[in-house]
Amino acid sequence: MELLDWTLVSSTIRMVTPILLAALGGALCARVGVFNVGLEGLVLVGAFSAIVGNHFTGNLFLAILIAALASILFSLLFAYMTIRMKANEIVVGVAINFLALGLTTFALRAIFGVKGAFYDKDMAGLPRLDIPVIKDIPVLGDILSGHSPLVYVAFIAAILLYIFFYRTVTGFRVLAVGLNPVAARSLGLKVTSLQVLAIVMCGALCGVAGAQLSLGQVTMFTEGMTAGRGFIALVAMMMGQSHPLGILASSFLFGLMDALSIRLQGFSLPTQITSMLPYVLTILAMFFLKDKGQGSSNNQQSTR
Repeated sequence: MELLDWTLVSSTIRMVTPILLAALGGALCARVGVFNVGLEGLVLVGAFSAIVGNHFTGNLFLAILIAALASILFSLLFAYMTIRMKANEIVVGVAINFLALGLTTFALRAIFGVKGAFYDKDMAGLPRLDIPVIKDIPVLGDILSGHSPLVYVAFIAAILLYIFFYRTVTGFRVLAVGLNPVAARSLGLKVTSLQVLAIVMCGALCGVAGAQLSLGQVTMFTEGMTAGRGFIALVAMMMGQSHPLGILASSFLFGLMDALSIRLQGFSLPTQITSMLPYVLTILAMFFLKDKGQGSSNNQQSTR
């Protein structure tokens, strides 16, 4: 087995999808001046809801829709607490994470009667799409073709979010709210409505990210299966400075580390060591982002 080959790139594209979708959702919140630490919980709720929806309906589209709606409900709770009740965003985000972890663990036992994980051999996961023409191209076909539909949705979402931010009137209004909510409100912009809209869209993206995790990469649910991907998405969002294309690049880096950690397990390296790679990169990224993070937080405080 080779450490670096073209299949590693294909694995990276698959691994990057949940991180990218959640990071794009985090960017939407950041652009309206809301720092959403609850991405981990939103993705976890989406992953569990996708399995529940698939198990009871047998329809993959409905399963993804249910995952998105479940995460949106949690997002609305986050929006109510932070915007309406003026609660601290960090505290509410952490509470959402713990609530999601506890609730999915309880629901796993209440609905399926199992502990730890649920797997159904008769449950179908997301299909693999072969792109016409491209699939027949050597190397390129193996890299770009044969992924689940949500992989392509994630990359399209990054492009659409870029167009939304920098090519649409509503996008400019969203950016204005994030830069200076007081000035935006004085111009007649509905700041609260735009913030709630961004948080709801974040929930939908995180729900789809969870569906990719539980139905696209594997076809099962395990307790805490997000394994910190929501926090990695938060760092990817910060590295990309809430710019969709920057987030795409930073998410790809974390996806590469994730794929590489799995590849290294084939070289008889301890699983504990290889699993550390994405999180070591996260810690290193936080060192480099330390000054930028402080600057952005000071800017947000000065605008409130």
